[in-house]
Amino acid sequence: MTALTILAIMMVLLFIGVPVAFALGGLGLVMLVFAGMSPLIVPQGLYSLADSFVLLSVPLFLLMSNMLWKGGAGKSLFAAVQSWVGHWPGGLGIATVLSCAVFAAISGSSVACAATIGTVAIGEMTQRGYDKPFVYGLLAAGGTLGILIPPSIPMIVYCVLTDDSISDMFLAGVGPGMALCALFIAYSFLYGKFGKGCVRAPRASWSERRVATLQALPVLGIAVVVIGSIYLGICTPTESAAIGFIAALIVVGVRRSLSWTGLSEAVMESMRTTVTIFLIMAGATVFGKAITLYQIPQDVAQTVSDNITSVGPFVFVVCVVLLIMGFFLESMSMLMIMMPVLHPALIDMGIDTIWFGVLFMIMIECALVTPPVGLNLYVIQAVAKSPIGLVIKGVWPFILMLFFVLVCTYFMPGLALFIPFRL
Repeated sequence: MTALTILAIMMVLLFIGVPVAFALGGLGLVMLVFAGMSPLIVPQGLYSLADSFVLLSVPLFLLMSNMLWKGGAGKSLFAAVQSWVGHWPGGLGIATVLSCAVFAAISGSSVACAATIGTVAIGEMTQRGYDKPFVYGLLAAGGTLGILIPPSIPMIVYCVLTDDSISDMFLAGVGPGMALCALFIAYSFLYGKFGKGCVRAPRASWSERRVATLQALPVLGIAVVVIGSIYLGICTPTESAAIGFIAALIVVGVRRSLSWTGLSEAVMESMRTTVTIFLIMAGATVFGKAITLYQIPQDVAQTVSDNITSVGPFVFVVCVVLLIMGFFLESMSMLMIMMPVLHPALIDMGIDTIWFGVLFMIMIECALVTPPVGLNLYVIQAVAKSPIGLVIKGVWPFILMLFFVLVCTYFMPGLALFIPFRL
């Protein structure tokens, strides 16, 4: 009964517009006070959160991606990929997906990925007869690859909450991320092959391909360094983020593609996003301590053990809850609210937390592209200056593909676990 009451209060606070960070932190503080605990638990918990070497990677990855975004890296990357595949059926769509995948391997941010590639791809695709809903849906969904393909900021936060290896979690996202990328490419190919009005881009000459590829090579190099250093065990994710940030700074500096105004905007945007993430984490820390004191995670774990005896029904129920939450909460809030409650149940049922984390990330991807608060929908709407209805109309086929990869990952755990644990 206590758990339902707390959940009801939380939902009321969110529905009346209280920011997630303050809803979590405020409710947690009230719960601690009612339990007779010292409020000093709050600053102690916040200090322990801030004193985290792992979380230092978050602002570094954001700085790296925002500098590349403001420095026009998306344009050179898209041009290079387009020069190789643009003349295929649906070639511009394929180039968009591949560009999103590569930028995802640099940024770790879904929003930065969608916005960066969207500023370049929307004009190119619409000029060649691609329907606007398809273009907008492809970009909104393509941006979600930033969550599955490492480095991923939500994966970092997940591992902080569950005390899992960030490197293993990153590598576990590669298989499902590539599967999702392949589905998007296949859909784009079929759309270009059988759709009406799509005009193929002219085949680029070898000299054009060489020039475009050389211009994009530094960006590709950053992706290789960031992922390779983590995979080979040379760097921690935080160290890799620092190297990527320095590399991005050098690239935009040598190209002189980032003005002081652009650099200031990149820093401010990174700061705002970092502060938002850390405030939500701070509120979640207080809320987590409170619900632990009230034995809520233990009660949930016990309830699950008593009523759900297999992994399948448990995962199904969690996915349904996350899908519903995704209609009105953004991804980081879902992660912060759910994981402190779910983690004890995962341990109690013997569920691999890395595998479950990949499933959780796919559901977060769904939340990013499902109305009414799917963040990527509004990013693409802002970039395209188009009605939100067109973006929503185009994204539904990609949501079905997300669910397909979710089902495949559930029934074939090796899709996620083969690379980190068997390769």
